[in-house]
Amino acid sequence: MNLQQAKVLITGGSSGIGLETAKQLVSLGAQVAICGRNDTRLHEAAKESGAFPIQGDVSKEEDVKRIVETVIREFGDYNVLINNAAYGYFSKLADLSTEKFQELLATNVVGAMIAGRESVKHFVSKNYGNIVNISSTAGLNGFAGGTAYVATKFALKGMTECWRQELRKNNIRVMLVNPSEVQTNFVSNSGMEVRPHSPSKLEAIEIAHTIVSMLQMNDRGFVTEATVWATNPQS
Repeated sequence: MNLQQAKVLITGGSSGIGLETAKQLVSLGAQVAICGRNDTRLHEAAKESGAFPIQGDVSKEEDVKRIVETVIREFGDYNVLINNAAYGYFSKLADLSTEKFQELLATNVVGAMIAGRESVKHFVSKNYGNIVNISSTAGLNGFAGGTAYVATKFALKGMTECWRQELRKNNIRVMLVNPSEVQTNFVSNSGMEVRPHSPSKLEAIEIAHTIVSMLQMNDRGFVTEATVWATNPQS
């Protein structure tokens, strides 16, 4: 893909992987919109990255519809969705909160589906598009305490495979990225104990690099799924 022709929406674009991806894409000539729930943080991220901010919550259907409509109106077209908005909730099964589990599903799974659905309506009309779903190695293997988060990421992987089968005939590339541990605010936001920063563990820049590289491949081919590990992580 010629990134100077890319018209991109990044959900959850106000921090971490989303923000770093916005920076890299803008630097390569793409038009990028970022969305997020916190308006103050979103506008700070927009100034930092050069992206266009659109406040909204992906778990709310009307917000997603408005966000996608805004991207098309502001950019005159739209051809890349990066489905990045997600957060973590971790608990042993016996203590799992039904309410928190449902809230997590609403953002990580239902929100991703709505963003995909609304985007694909435009992509199919143009017979071209790209979807990059940001999953996790938690979507490949379960672990103790991970029931809720792992369930959402396994679901995202399954949805990605379904969309890929449906949309290839419309020249729409559907891709999945599975980062292992990335040092962003994800851990603190999920309520887990924050460990000291390690120079040997992944940063958002590596995941953004992966996303950009996948998009840059000639449109006749695509990387269906990429898993990113730290080479030799030290605590």
